[in-house]
Amino acid sequence: MTEGSLIRQMSWFSQACCVMAVLAGLLSSGCNAAETETANAAAEENSPSGEATPRIANSEVPDVREETRNSLGSPDRDQNADSSGNDQAGEQAGKQAGEQVSSRSGDGNPFAHRLDPLPFPPDTEWLNAPGPIKLADLRGRFVLFDFWTYCCINCMHVLPELKKLEEQYPNELVVVGVHSAKFDTEKNRENIEEAILRYEIAHPVINDAGHVIWNAYGVRSWPTILLMDPEGKVVWGKAGEFTFDDVHQVLSLGLPHYRAHGLVANTPFPWEGLAAKFESQPLKFPGKILADAGGQRLFISDSNHNRIVVTDLNGQLLDVIGSGAIGQSDGGYAEATFNHPQGVALHDETLYIADTENHLIRKVSLTDKAVTTIAGLGEQSRLSWPGLEGLGPSDPLPERWVGSPPQTALNSPWALWVHDNALYIAMAGPHQIWRMPLDESEIGPFAGNGREDIVDGPMLPKEPYELGYASFAQPSGLASDGQQLFVADSEGSSIRTVPFDSGGEVGTLLGTSREPFNRLFLFGDQDGSFAEAKLQHPLGVSYHDGMLYVADTYNSKIKAIDLQQRTVTTLAGTEEDPQSVSLDEPAGISYAAGKLFIADTNNHAIRVIELASGKMATLAIAGLTAPEPAPQKKRKPSFPGAKQVKVPAQMVKTSEGKLKV
Repeated sequence: MTEGSLIRQMSWFSQACCVMAVLAGLLSSGCNAAETETANAAAEENSPSGEATPRIANSEVPDVREETRNSLGSPDRDQNADSSGNDQAGEQAGKQAGEQVSSRSGDGNPFAHRLDPLPFPPDTEWLNAPGPIKLADLRGRFVLFDFWTYCCINCMHVLPELKKLEEQYPNELVVVGVHSAKFDTEKNRENIEEAILRYEIAHPVINDAGHVIWNAYGVRSWPTILLMDPEGKVVWGKAGEFTFDDVHQVLSLGLPHYRAHGLVANTPFPWEGLAAKFESQPLKFPGKILADAGGQRLFISDSNHNRIVVTDLNGQLLDVIGSGAIGQSDGGYAEATFNHPQGVALHDETLYIADTENHLIRKVSLTDKAVTTIAGLGEQSRLSWPGLEGLGPSDPLPERWVGSPPQTALNSPWALWVHDNALYIAMAGPHQIWRMPLDESEIGPFAGNGREDIVDGPMLPKEPYELGYASFAQPSGLASDGQQLFVADSEGSSIRTVPFDSGGEVGTLLGTSREPFNRLFLFGDQDGSFAEAKLQHPLGVSYHDGMLYVADTYNSKIKAIDLQQRTVTTLAGTEEDPQSVSLDEPAGISYAAGKLFIADTNNHAIRVIELASGKMATLAIAGLTAPEPAPQKKRKPSFPGAKQVKVPAQMVKTSEGKLKV
């Protein structure tokens, strides 16, 4: 670093300390363990990289964070949860937002607190943008800063809300993502760009790899949002998951003032993202794969094409389930629509699909070639427990937390497994394993207390979020040896075990459950014994003949776990041979006929490993093409409160080649 650059950094850090000391009063409390992941659960001495908490060293920035947090109201995990796990503060978040906005300052501005923001740090790395952006470039619009990390399910949940806001306020609002990574892999520019494309993000993103901006604003959890007004003042914020309505309410109350003073732009912010450069491919970010040895078939979740591709084991195209459009339509293969499906499971000639971003379970009759919806409401559940909504504090708790599948809201179902006439669901959103009998009589949690953690113990509490029971951290992959489920528990970089007997206990095969703290922040890339080995955000797992095969996603490797020898070895992805096929964040894996079939997500490909030789090749799917792109929605200008006037039709005539009205 040059002397001039160092001076600029020191000056910026000095400004950061001043902002941190007062900014916190803007954030409305309201996140609980089910809504947020807090970075400060990590402890520095136990960090695999020497930096477990994403903080700037205290020698660089004086630690005024405690004062900031006290005025911010940005809670620690469970700070606002009562003994039942209910988020009392969260219920008041929208009301608090309205109260803050409606408390006018002396000059008539609707916001009670308006703080000068920090300029973007020197050498800020911009992604999904044509070039660097300055705060001055954003004047005339509200700016919503979204602090996120691409592994986090809560951050994924708010992306549709951000998209709704961008569509509602095309001129008046700019979203700027601040990507403050949890995992080492997430600090890499290319990996973040892949996530931007995978999540179809249509706004600029800052790579805050060193958590400089995160620390400067006293952010403590993913996601967190801060709102800047058209005059460039920070006026509001919220920690934890949020909805369109949370922000819409604030904008609706604030916009009239700024419009009345001529401070709001009437054109969209000029922007061109990465998606414009993406070349169409037959597969687009395939998330999961199922190999059917008996039927000699592969079922591929072509996630970003919103469809399931069916081939034989050699890649011969057999069928495509889904039109490719985003939607929730049932019907024949050509009419059915999905929204970024992930895991699939097969029972006889019935295929079950985790329709992840629709928050649905779909069923496909492979005989009739028809898709039906069997569970979920088509929108994200805000609770982990069927029957909890509407339950009063003095009402008795139900004996069992189950509901009717078509009337029970789900929360990001990610992976599926069928065993003994029941469908098991890795429900990533509430950090639980759910169960539904194949007769579709009921659905509900089977294991996990709903707290995001890596804790072994009894399967399911009687009281929601009760301590002393098993906890998961974004379960994302399922497999079985017929005796128990193996779970790729991604946010804890662990492989868990779940017995099919509900009276049993959840265990950890490989991972961090034995650590007294910092469990969600211990990860790495290490082979060896179970005590030594480390993974980094694994998303897929498959079992065959005493071996577990793991898609070690953020290490871009396939690991083999010998259950008898209790050892872990790397099977593919070492890149020792420059001629070998490389992997890029593989998320799905399945075994059949002596081979491993791998959904190599960021490479938009299916890889095949011959276990006998260890060689890896790419599966060619002849005849598969990308679906026709959906017509682009026209962005409607937003004028809240404006009257709609119907104008009668008028005759239009041409004169000398010119149009006159």
